[in-house]
Order: sequence, then C-alpha cells, then structure tokens
Amino acid sequence: MMKQRIIPHIWFDNQVLEAVQFYTEVFEDSAIIHVTKLEDTPSGDCDLVWFSLSGYQFMAMNAGPYFKPNPSISFFVNFDPGSDPQAKEHLDQLWNKLSEGSTILMPLGEYPFSSHYGWIQDTFGLSWQLILTRAEGEPRPKIIPSLLFVNTVNGKAEEATRFYQSVFRQSKMGEIARYPGGMEPNLEGSAMFIDFMLEGQWFAAMDSGYEHPFSFNEGISLMIECDSQEEVDSYWQQLSADPKTEQCGWLKDLYGLSWQVSARRIDEMLYTGTQEQRNRVTQAFLEMKKIDIAKLENAFR
Repeated sequence: MMKQRIIPHIWFDNQVLEAVQFYTEVFEDSAIIHVTKLEDTPSGDCDLVWFSLSGYQFMAMNAGPYFKPNPSISFFVNFDPGSDPQAKEHLDQLWNKLSEGSTILMPLGEYPFSSHYGWIQDTFGLSWQLILTRAEGEPRPKIIPSLLFVNTVNGKAEEATRFYQSVFRQSKMGEIARYPGGMEPNLEGSAMFIDFMLEGQWFAAMDSGYEHPFSFNEGISLMIECDSQEEVDSYWQQLSADPKTEQCGWLKDLYGLSWQVSARRIDEMLYTGTQEQRNRVTQAFLEMKKIDIAKLENAFR
C-alpha cells in the first residue's frame, strides 16, 4: 500500500463502524486497517478507524452531530476500459450498491465529458462521482478526491490549486477545462474541471456558479501526515488563514477548506499504546491548537 501524505478524514455522528464496514464490502481491494477508541473527548468516546478503499487510504471517526460530509468534497471513482474490459459493468455494479437510501446529484448516463457517468450521495452522506474514463493520456488512480468551489469561493478553484502546489512537494497540474461563455451562472474562464497532483497524489477541483446549500466544512477534512515537528510548523504556517478555527491540529485555509496537520508518530501512539496511554495523549491533544509532538510523546510515556 502506498504511503499517503494526505488522507481524507470523514466525520460521522455515530455510524462510523457501520459505514466503513459497508464501504469495504462494496469497493474492491479494500480493508479495515485499524480501529481504536478515544475516551472522554468533548464528543464523548470516539471510535477512530483507518481503512482503505481500492488501495486508497481514509480515516474516519464518530465525533457527534456537529459536522456532516457534503458534496463540496466528493470522490471520483475511475473505471478505465483500457485496463478493465468490463469497466462499464463494474461501474454499474458499484452504482447499484451505493444507491440504496441515496440522493442522485447527477443521474447515471452519457455526458459530453464521459460516455457513462453519475454523481451520487450515499446513505451515509458521502458523495461519489463514478466515471468511465477515456483510455488515452496519463493513467489516474481509482479514487481521486474532488473539491467543489461554490458560493463565496466560486471562481477560485484554479487559484487554490496553484496555491496548494506551492505548499506541497511532488506537485504538478494535470488537465484543465474552462467554462466557455454562455454557461451562466458559471463564470466564463473559470474551472469546469482541473486535476492536479500534491505529494504524488491526484486531486480534482471544480467551480460552480450555482447557489448551493453547502460549502467546505469539517465533515471532510484533509489530514497531512508529517514526519517531524518542523514539517508540522511549516504546513501550519502556510495553510492556516483563520485563527478562530485552529484547534487540536485542525485549521481552515484561505478558501475555507479544513485541514488537519498531524504526524505519523501520533498514529503510532494511538494504535500501539494502552487505553490509558491513548487517554493521556488525547487529553494533551485537546489542549493544543497546533500539535506539539514532543508534548504528546511525554503524555504517552
């Protein structure tokens, strides 16, 4: 499994174990990596789950009803006929599995950008864009997080992607398609679709000029796995744009996107320690804004 630097983190009220079990059953090449419990947090006892879907890593937790995922962050699932002769059939199978209790955002069908595509929000609130990809060009991974810039940040998708590329290493721009004139309320020249690479991982971004009842929030954040305190300090300084939102390693950037600047060492403590050690780390963590790895290690010991 690849060593991901940036990991999508999903906030659930109380369904994380049910949701992760469902996802790992309906996506191929998937597994629950680790489950641990954090006790006595502001949200009570929290289940924390590491898992992978089609080889792509996620984290999720039960943390109360305060935030919910929404379509501002969705996940492309690519089905490539060049590598899978039954790609269309496999896309339809996954669509059917995700459909129970779902909301259809764009019906499954033919579009100018794909002969077979649909956008669905599943019963747990996660949004998936299933797409039959074109065989030509550089291959893309199975799952790609997609950022939708709406409302006050509509028209900022390209600016944001170039900013993120300045922050992260192993970054580059992929494809970009712009809105032509006559597609109001979308802004002419803004990003209909961009894909780009950060830390060797692919992401996508889109602008939408329509009014939407959602925007970026903590329901889905992007967690950065740092290897040192120096990396924590650097990412924190470059990304944090709203001091009021800084808490427990969480921050919001200039575009309202939520990030968690974390460290691999914290993961090790949380899934190798005793419950008493995890509780001490948790209590120390709750008192911090930017994380201090040394203080957390002292609490662990």
